Amino acid sequence: MNSKERVARTLRGEETDRVPIGFFAIDSDTVEKILGRPTYLRAKAKVQVAFWEGRRDEVVESWKRDTIDLYRKLDFLDIVPVCCMASSVAPPKGYRPEAPRRVDDVTWEFKDGRVYKYSELTQDLTMVHDPRQWTRSFSEEDFDTEKATEKQPPPDPSIFEVVDAVIGEFGEDRYILGPAGGEVGMVLLGGMERGLMEFAEHPDWVRRATECALLRAESMDPHYVRPGTDGVLWGQDFAHQTGPLLSPRTFRELCLPSIQRRVQRMHEDFELSVFKHACGNNWKLLGMFVEAGYDAYQSIQISAGMELAKVKAAVGDRLALWAGAQVETLVGGAPEDIRCEVGEAFRALAPGGRFIFSTSHSVAVGTKYENFMAMLDRYLELCEIGA
Repeated sequence: MNSKERVARTLRGEETDRVPIGFFAIDSDTVEKILGRPTYLRAKAKVQVAFWEGRRDEVVESWKRDTIDLYRKLDFLDIVPVCCMASSVAPPKGYRPEAPRRVDDVTWEFKDGRVYKYSELTQDLTMVHDPRQWTRSFSEEDFDTEKATEKQPPPDPSIFEVVDAVIGEFGEDRYILGPAGGEVGMVLLGGMERGLMEFAEHPDWVRRATECALLRAESMDPHYVRPGTDGVLWGQDFAHQTGPLLSPRTFRELCLPSIQRRVQRMHEDFELSVFKHACGNNWKLLGMFVEAGYDAYQSIQISAGMELAKVKAAVGDRLALWAGAQVETLVGGAPEDIRCEVGEAFRALAPGGRFIFSTSHSVAVGTKYENFMAMLDRYLELCEIGA
């Protein structure tokens, strides 16, 4: 049984030769230890700075080469999420975005006043100031469904350089998660904080903006779904540590219909599975994850109250669970802690099937390499003994 068959059978609730394994993403510091060289894979700030400096081809070449070498080396990983390891799509050839002014070692400022800062903890750049966040206006023209359905020229083929190369290498036997026209879940007008306010203050705008986003995504699907793709992985979070970002009633009214429509399109028009990455405490939304038609739920966060055995009991055989060791333990724990968590995940989720082993989020920046290796060793031991 190859990886493609193993994951497909797991999603259908059928018996497999072992529990499949895959990760949402493996960040650059762990990739570099595995490959023994620098990489741009999941090297967030490093990639953005390289783009500002006009080094698009250097980044894309690393994404292609290092994704292929990484999954050759970790040849027992069943899922290759090319949509997350590099990017859903690469920037086109000749890409050179506006470069901001570097204020100091950790701060960049754009001409329009937006300010970004580097975090050593996440090794990423975050926008810390947007002068137009609360003053940016919206009008009826912003939500014109006729414009959203206007025929667009096909995208530059060079944006598919990475995903096509990875599918060409692994598409016959690994389970490939690739791009599509995009997720349409919570449509946040003006960014996270303002966007959540718009749900309360202007729900009609949100409803119309969501319809436009759906139409645009559907028009992009035929170009972005690449031959050889098995599924898509959508990564917008719907919750924080203690509960959902929107009330369940608002989520059901303004988000669930668009999610169901996108999932149905992936299933019926493209025969793709849909994996949902959702951090945080999703208890009040969990039933709607099942209603949405998702095939698998990933990033099940114990530290946010999502106890694995309870989640399994709640969804039964209606949703595959892609979960296991906790990212907090990978970063801050010891090898024996990780080995225990792998065993606990198997005990909670393996009975009855529909279980894919992973981590709660990703193999995140700061993961101790000895913890990563202990996790893989324990997983392989449990698969060998059929636990």
